[in-house]
Amino acid sequence: MTLVWLPRGTGVDELARDGLSPGLMSAGLGTVPAEQTYLDITQGNRVFDSLYEDPLPPAPVALNRPVRNRALAKRAESAPAEIVPGLLATTLAAAGEGLAVHDASATRLPALVRRLRGDDLLIAIERPPPAKNGALAIGIAGHGFDGNLTSDSTRLDGYVLSTDVAPTILERLGLAIPSQMSGQPIRTEGSVDPAAVDELGARLAVISSRRGPVIGLSLLAWILALGLAAAATRGRAARPAVRLAGLAVICLPLVLLLAAAIELGETAEALLVLVGAPLLGALVLALCGGYRALAVASGLTVLAYAADVIAGSPLTALSLLGPNPGLGVRFYGIGNELEALLAVLIVAGTGAGLAGFAPRLSPRACATAFLAVGIVTAFVFAAGRFGADVGAAIVFPLGAAVAAAAIAARRRRTALLVVAVPFAVLALSALADLLTGANSHFTRSVLDAGGLNDLADVAQRRLQLSAHSFARPVLYVFLPILVALIGLAIVHRDRLRAWVAAVPAVRAGLIGAAAASLVGTLANDSGALLLEIGGAYLLVFIGFAWAESPLSDALAQSGDEAADKKLQSARRT
Repeated sequence: MTLVWLPRGTGVDELARDGLSPGLMSAGLGTVPAEQTYLDITQGNRVFDSLYEDPLPPAPVALNRPVRNRALAKRAESAPAEIVPGLLATTLAAAGEGLAVHDASATRLPALVRRLRGDDLLIAIERPPPAKNGALAIGIAGHGFDGNLTSDSTRLDGYVLSTDVAPTILERLGLAIPSQMSGQPIRTEGSVDPAAVDELGARLAVISSRRGPVIGLSLLAWILALGLAAAATRGRAARPAVRLAGLAVICLPLVLLLAAAIELGETAEALLVLVGAPLLGALVLALCGGYRALAVASGLTVLAYAADVIAGSPLTALSLLGPNPGLGVRFYGIGNELEALLAVLIVAGTGAGLAGFAPRLSPRACATAFLAVGIVTAFVFAAGRFGADVGAAIVFPLGAAVAAAAIAARRRRTALLVVAVPFAVLALSALADLLTGANSHFTRSVLDAGGLNDLADVAQRRLQLSAHSFARPVLYVFLPILVALIGLAIVHRDRLRAWVAAVPAVRAGLIGAAAASLVGTLANDSGALLLEIGGAYLLVFIGFAWAESPLSDALAQSGDEAADKKLQSARRT
């Protein structure tokens, strides 16, 4: 067992040329110093720096010797996880095995590879820290390594985690991997393709920085266009403009998935989103109209992501609204951004579909439809083989259950329904993970937990991260706006109720989506993010409901001065 540290700037093409299977390695959760990367490798586990009570002490870390620094041990004990610095070395020492660690240049790698015999393993890693928003080059040579590197931690061809190194060494030696290690053994898939690894790394490196220019500026442009259209026509174009802008926002994730597939540069991706989403929304509106258009746009977006995760495609992870691999957290399935918006599209979109395509359906049948859609989508996006998002197993069916209870008005069964359905879906997802051997994050962190203490650590970790998410500077702008809008909705709740009085399915869908967004905010480790995105998509559906409300139509057709004043007041609201 040999681990070689390579100079910074070593590329995956050099590793592949020297006979190693190439890949990129996430150096940590967020931006971490080199010492934290070394620690994470020795631990086979990692958490965000913010979850440690103490800062990282200045202590050298050796991968092949036990960590005996008391300050490091005390810091690890403060984290809500089983963090054991130097666990790799102590496990090797207990088994009488060793690990050779030294520095080398890339030019020495061919000679080291030629010296390998039998089950010898050579792991070469670029020295941390990586470039901003980047990853470290890693290569492995030895029997069985003949393609691009991957692991069950990432399920991305060409990408692994720092915590995967220790389990890889232990598995090679035939040693049991300690339960405290969350990393997964590294393996290879496909053929050696350093160009594909470089392309993957380039895309992952720009996801975070590209979200603002591509998504934020497009949303701002659509809002300004909506305001100008309403002002220029003195409100006459307000309702069609609200419909079109709302459908553009709903189609936005779908266009972002397409952009990830065709691998565009930033300017081209921004133009595609800016123009493509409104055009797609206009097409849907022209073909369907009314609540049918809202339902079709929601359905297309949900189905596109469902098909992508079922197929095991990496496009969801590479889209700008997918999980954020650059942060080092999620690399497959859906992340919190998609969970937040899909919760609204699924529950409120089902309400729009029932209103547009089956307006005469009985309340009981509508309730059944809400539950069926919520359960099916929850299974798709929560199962480890597909979306692998535990929050979806709770949020989607809970929102659907609340919507079903709202339209069926069976108060005695409401509480039981709202509580039972999410737990039933969570249990089914867990069973599916176990039967299929999906080895998802849910399986490793919850189902394989060592006991109640480990489960408590998971819950504590998520609550702490959720609390920290509300301290982000960006919230200083958006959170007050969101709170103000919620206040307006409460003050004008009678007017809101009047907009959906004639469409009970839409009303139920909005109630269910609001409940899903609220529970998602409380239950996820990025609570602020779910509140922002869920609230924004709820506003889109509420705006569409205003544009479709009979009250708005009646006022628009009235010529008397009082009605015109009421119309202007409603439009301002």
